[in-house]
Amino acid sequence: MSDRKHTRPTVRGGVVVIGLGRFGSRLAESLEHLGQEVLAIDDDPEIVQHWSQRLTYVVQADSTDNLALQQIGVPDFQRVVVSIGSDVEASVLTVLALVEIGVGDIWATASSRKHEKILSSVGARHVVYPEAAMGERVAHLITSNMLDYIEFDGDLGIAIAKTRIPAEVAGRTLAESGLRRRYGVTVVGVKRPGEAFEYGAPDSRIPPDALVIVAGTIDQVRRFAAAT
Repeated sequence: MSDRKHTRPTVRGGVVVIGLGRFGSRLAESLEHLGQEVLAIDDDPEIVQHWSQRLTYVVQADSTDNLALQQIGVPDFQRVVVSIGSDVEASVLTVLALVEIGVGDIWATASSRKHEKILSSVGARHVVYPEAAMGERVAHLITSNMLDYIEFDGDLGIAIAKTRIPAEVAGRTLAESGLRRRYGVTVVGVKRPGEAFEYGAPDSRIPPDALVIVAGTIDQVRRFAAAT
């Protein structure tokens, strides 16, 4: 085990990111940009060397080794993300090691439903599918008029999309347009060309070239986007 840059963070809290592949490295960078203390861990010395130039705290360690995780202070952090979904055995053993050293809030990436079940059974509190989620999002963008799309999994069945407006409501206010009555969606925000984003209000007027952020059930959002 070797620390390639600086000592580990001393502030209690923050996030540990284990695995610096495409998802893990991007996550670690984004967390740092949000002002979070991040301890990044990978067992590949070349990857550690590369990311030590871009992340504040990067450590080479075997994440399946309980003692190694304790020595670098992983239990001091509030959340740990295990981003080694492509190696099922390593990800499962890592989650198990984290549980054994007392980490409570464990996030992990999975490559399949079976992998998810195993991770959950050994102690992962949250399991995500980065590639599957991105694939579904891109599919919606390709096959619709939506410019961006986020779908919330589980029983919520809710989606948020950035899209244009139906031609028949151009120039009207939100109250006049009746979009909620006709499509069931709520216009969260309006973006006019050259102007700042503003939250949707009944008196918000929507010019033909405006973009809107809408929220509703998945079916409602899809139906609204199809009408634009």
